[in-house]
Amino acid sequence: MKDSLSTAKQEKYSGIAALSICEALMLAINDHNLLPEKEIMGVLKDAASAHENAAGPDDAAEMHKQVALLINRIIAGGNSVRRP
Repeated sequence: MKDSLSTAKQEKYSGIAALSICEALMLAINDHNLLPEKEIMGVLKDAASAHENAAGPDDAAEMHKQVALLINRIIAGGNSVRRP
């Protein structure tokens, strides 16, 4: 069966898959005490900051703004570390 997904859907699903994989990796890194929660939060804050301070054309600026907002929502929601 031929894959009939549009390019836009493939890109969307690729982004969701990447986010899920990264979240699982962060949880595993914390669960196995490879990095403490503080360091994982630091990684996320650095990623958000990189996008908040990114420069480029208007369409890229909007993408960076939305990515930073998403990362900051993940930080606020605590999804990247398991909490009791």
